[in-house]
Amino acid sequence: MRPQRGRVVAIALATVVFLAFTYAAVTVPGRDRQKGDWSLMDRGLIFILGAAIAWFIWRFATIKAVPSPTGIVVRNLLITRRLTWPEIVRMQFGGGAPWASLDLYDADTVAVMAIQKADGAHGRTLAGRLAALVHVHSSAPEPEPREPRDPDDPRDPSQGPG
Repeated sequence: MRPQRGRVVAIALATVVFLAFTYAAVTVPGRDRQKGDWSLMDRGLIFILGAAIAWFIWRFATIKAVPSPTGIVVRNLLITRRLTWPEIVRMQFGGGAPWASLDLYDADTVAVMAIQKADGAHGRTLAGRLAALVHVHSSAPEPEPREPRDPDDPRDPSQGPG
């Protein structure tokens, strides 16, 4: 599960930022044209700053939620959480939040940035799929109905000795 629009925008913006800072680091005037303000170290720092900003924007393109039979891995901007299905109480995708969130049994909430309202129908489809997975995997299995037993039946173990 990944966002669509946000991913494309993030990749494009990270590329533009990286190229712009690299171009600035290479073409900024050196000692001959400006009072010695832009040394080789300054150029390197411009490049490193651009690479760091581009990495952070690119990280937005890598957000995802990967369900498995045992749980879900939620990768957001800075933190990746591995959750088991029994930990999850419910999934929310309403109100003013821009993305889905998972309510956990310990009263914590985990944002699922991979499912975004900005994606429109695609986001609603992913939210429905995740809600169904949470419902199926988080619910305790219903006990099978038992046939009523005759209270006078000596084979009934619930009667005990007697």
